[in-house]
Amino acid sequence: MNKETVTVHIKYQETEQSFTGDVNHVWVSVNRFFSEMIPALQIVKKALLTVDLENLIEDCKNIIAVAPEGPVLLVSRQKLTASETLTLHLLATYIGNKLGQSKDFVTKEELQAALGKNTKITSTRLGELCREGLATKTEEATIK
Repeated sequence: MNKETVTVHIKYQETEQSFTGDVNHVWVSVNRFFSEMIPALQIVKKALLTVDLENLIEDCKNIIAVAPEGPVLLVSRQKLTASETLTLHLLATYIGNKLGQSKDFVTKEELQAALGKNTKITSTRLGELCREGLATKTEEATIK
């Protein structure tokens, strides 16, 4: 006597899973999917950082701008610390890249020119930003 096989296909957001086999095996597999996968996917979704580019641009509209020549600070550098100035340049670079207006990195030399400080101060502040997770050094010795 042949056992009847059952196939169940589940699609939940971007995750798809098919189960084929005898009724008991498929039933156990479907229950395991719902009890293990769905909560795990919901936890991952909560942990993912998504940047709302439109809101970010709106929040920064009077602080930074993106020009074909590169990032532009709309606030006086005298009112900002060196770290704040560097962070805003990196943020403007990020936004410019997402809008297709600029590359996704800057060089230390570009940041030093924007900051108007010597190499040592620029490197020290960049090191601090990297340790805080606000900037990343690439293998090509550029900054993101």
